[in-house]
Amino acid sequence: MTRGIGLSVFASVLFAFLYYYASLLHPLSGEVVFGWRMLLTMPCVGLFLLYSRDWHLVTTLFAEAKRRPLLWIGLPVSAALMSVQLWIFMWAPINGRGLPVSLGYFMMPLVLVVIGRFVYQERPSRLQWTAVGLAAIGVANEVWQAGGISWETLVVALGYPMYFVWRRYIGTDNLGGLWCDMLLMLPVAAWFVLSVDQPFSAFDVRPLLWPLVVGLGIVSALALVCYIVSSRLLPFSLFGLLGYVEPILLVVVSLILGESIQDAEWPTYIAIWLAVGLLVLEGVKRLLTFRRYPFDASPSGNTEP
Repeated sequence: MTRGIGLSVFASVLFAFLYYYASLLHPLSGEVVFGWRMLLTMPCVGLFLLYSRDWHLVTTLFAEAKRRPLLWIGLPVSAALMSVQLWIFMWAPINGRGLPVSLGYFMMPLVLVVIGRFVYQERPSRLQWTAVGLAAIGVANEVWQAGGISWETLVVALGYPMYFVWRRYIGTDNLGGLWCDMLLMLPVAAWFVLSVDQPFSAFDVRPLLWPLVVGLGIVSALALVCYIVSSRLLPFSLFGLLGYVEPILLVVVSLILGESIQDAEWPTYIAIWLAVGLLVLEGVKRLLTFRRYPFDASPSGNTEP
């Protein structure tokens, strides 16, 4: 568990570093940075699948595509949903929109609570519903002050849950499905890199870009691998709790890059952060219950077949 915690926190630090790293790649645009990230990360993830002996997940998915025509539509849709998220993660810090995107990451688990209730018929606890209520207050303040939630926040808060739900629906919510998503992203990534005028002229003007772009792929792949390995070493509840480390670090990076939280926005951020705090409290309670009753199906101690 100690190793898993260390890897999870390290992955969050690396993802936050990527957020800052994008600002070092000027004069490349967010689209070009996203393209290079995909072109260099996908092969590294493929090597990890081979090393970890998980390549069978890819071959199994290819075999299923022959029997399930749905995948011929489902996989491109999944890749499109994922590519939007990876693009905005690289685009936001370069264009001074890091804080709205980080707010989206804070809101995402709250959206998942609502989806779990109405899509999967799960029963959120009182703490979870209270967290959703606080988030609603934060959203209401943002709508009142700014006339609406920024599109960057909505893309992350709604887009990522849509991606998770879709992958579960088509049965590709595993490493093989993630690699296939990246594979299908490659044409778009290559287009982003090559469609600009003189795509390599920036490298001639600033030769340091070559090692920086290579480093982008290495850091991205290393963060993803650490994240995947930690998910296998930790209980699901603890792994979920540690996932809140990343958006906190993204806020810090956004502030370092010169962004600021306006006075009118503080009620929104405070409400969302309080909501996330309640979800963390809920997760801690479940983790402690799991450690106390590891073989029970419910906190009350009732075991179902």
